[in-house]
Amino acid sequence: MTDILELYLHENKIVKQHLDSYNRFIETGMQEIVDASKTVEPNIPGYKLSFGKIWVDKPIVIEADSATRSILPMEARLRNLTYSGRLYLEVTPIINDIERKSCQAYVGDLPIMVRSKGCYTDSMSRGELVKAGEDPNDPGGYFIVNGTERVLVGIEDLAANRIMVTREKEGTVTTAKIFSTRAGFRSRCALSRNMDGMFIVEFPAAPPKLSFAMLLRTLGVKKGTETKLFSEERHVINDILLNVEECEFETEEQAIDEIGKRAVPGQPKEFRDKRVEMLMDTYLLPHLGTDPSARHLKARFLCHMAERATLVSCRKYPADDKDHYANKRIKLSGMLMEELFRYAFQFLTRDITYQAERAAARGRRMQDVQTFIRPDTLSERVRYAMATGNWIAGQSGVCQLLDRTSYLASLSHLRRIISPLSRVHPHFEARDLHGTHFGRLCPNETPEGASCSLVKNMALTNEIAIGVKEKEVESLVRKLGVAALK
Repeated sequence: MTDILELYLHENKIVKQHLDSYNRFIETGMQEIVDASKTVEPNIPGYKLSFGKIWVDKPIVIEADSATRSILPMEARLRNLTYSGRLYLEVTPIINDIERKSCQAYVGDLPIMVRSKGCYTDSMSRGELVKAGEDPNDPGGYFIVNGTERVLVGIEDLAANRIMVTREKEGTVTTAKIFSTRAGFRSRCALSRNMDGMFIVEFPAAPPKLSFAMLLRTLGVKKGTETKLFSEERHVINDILLNVEECEFETEEQAIDEIGKRAVPGQPKEFRDKRVEMLMDTYLLPHLGTDPSARHLKARFLCHMAERATLVSCRKYPADDKDHYANKRIKLSGMLMEELFRYAFQFLTRDITYQAERAAARGRRMQDVQTFIRPDTLSERVRYAMATGNWIAGQSGVCQLLDRTSYLASLSHLRRIISPLSRVHPHFEARDLHGTHFGRLCPNETPEGASCSLVKNMALTNEIAIGVKEKEVESLVRKLGVAALK
């Protein structure tokens, strides 16, 4: 057994999950974020900027005499420097629909993970590491920010874009909820069924306690066609007919008008209608799409949620187990850096727009793109989050000082997983040892006190896959002959 474990750890690094995740971020993750906001259109007639390829160079240091040279992790530690590479973005100005010469603009600095593909030590042999003053037994998987070693701890979270049906309020309410996620935007959509069989839908920015049947009307489902979207199970049909009978609105226009009056009371009808359309397209189940053509899919998905809630309420199906590890996902360093980079890049694009408009007002040349870009706009936000541990969406303690008490303490810290649940509440079920932890999490290694079982550690031979994009899976099943619902 010892020989097998030794062979396994020789071929698979102890921090493989962090390295794979970060490598994916710098190879494809950054480019996907840039592609999502392909162009910037300042308030300048006939002028816009198009973004192309983005890449990060290997770490360098700029000396006092402006000389630039490469830097290794040990020197960054000793001189209290940030081990980071320069980010470059291909920007093309488009003036009156004519593309001008592209430039490779310097847009900021990105911290480089030690031993990742962006680090010099990744391609070094053991002898070269010793000669360069690096520890050959150091696994990497952490960052060096202002001379301090910092690690991004994995965060345990419920799986996105998956329906979870649970019983709440002592079994009187059954709720089907989903964390609908698209391009970094996360929307919690919940459909609740009470003991009488009535459905209520809630999602961000919408009026509270929207009627399920009224929402179907808003999404274009005509009266009398609702039962075609459900199975023929008796309990499901009874619930749907009850909700349809209780609905006072027979047409799509009436339902849109009612939601508009509740969402923005006192506003003109045109403004109310646009607000309702924005709610349906942007905030309701965004993972299915954010344009009007996706509304029929959203109606079908809501019907599926309602059917699941009814079947669980009638005890035809068991409720979903939130603590089952198939319903969990681990946010690793690459995904966390992706969230942070998306947040910082949005600030950068807004600043580029502002600087371009200022330059145009002062009559400057609009082809010199680098003058519009302030690299500190992106760098400062990334550096602040890495140095303090305060991440976006109010998360704290994400980036921590690496525990160097001993070599084993460092390895343990690099394989740590934390739960976002509050430490002050009991959360008895979340703290219990679950059967699906076997082979994935260590049952012994957890702190005592308030953090007990909320701070976990990966099992020794556990691996975490970095996952694939949903669009890739969707295109694959389409090739296999799976057709979209009409």
